[in-house]
Amino acid sequence: MTDKPNYRLSRNTFGRLVFTGMDGEAHEGVVPVRAFPITAPDYGIALIGQHGHELAWIDQLSDLPDGLRTLVEADLASREFIPEIRRIHDVSSFVTPSTWHVETDRGKTSFVLKGEEDIRRLTPPALLIADSHGIQFLIRDRLALDSHSRKILDRFL
Repeated sequence: MTDKPNYRLSRNTFGRLVFTGMDGEAHEGVVPVRAFPITAPDYGIALIGQHGHELAWIDQLSDLPDGLRTLVEADLASREFIPEIRRIHDVSSFVTPSTWHVETDRGKTSFVLKGEEDIRRLTPPALLIADSHGIQFLIRDRLALDSHSRKILDRFL
């Protein structure tokens, strides 16, 4: 575990994060940003000021004291929404655009895939699929999907 951070984080009356450095200067509207949100979500997090400058770097979330970690995790959770696809029930067509009916870690949903280029390969065997509204869906391990889901997915890869 690293030493205690040389800054403070708090929330203002509007619920926004406030970073206060060793010099006592307060920066409102701070945003935590993950360097590797899919492959290493708990490692490498920057605290970015409202003008886009990095104010602090967090090597590992678990290194933070409980109060700071809770603030950072809550802010990240409120901004990040990447449902994980667990099963592909069916697709309207194997030609894009097509409507996909899937089961995610947040329940059943459907979305429109505009084009095959909206399926991005990440570190194998992960995939990131963007729907027509820009919502990102994660398939953490395409090889772990059931055979029906893999068969549908393979038609698009």
